[in-house]
Amino acid sequence: METIIVESPDEALTIKIKEMLDELNVTYKTKKKKKEKPYDPEFVKMILERAESARQGNTIPYDEKLKKELFG
Repeated sequence: METIIVESPDEALTIKIKEMLDELNVTYKTKKKKKEKPYDPEFVKMILERAESARQGNTIPYDEKLKKELFG
């Protein structure tokens, strides 16, 4: 047995390929590709602003007590 993976962006072409496979008595499975969701623009903006702030040295100083509590 051999597996062939076909990715088709065109619905009409996909239908034709399925019809051809049916005529040839070939078994096949289909799976729709999930659409990727873009990041929330507000989230991206927030991350970029914080990264720039950190590059400029504006970071939150850690507490010595918290450091000892977390890392011993």
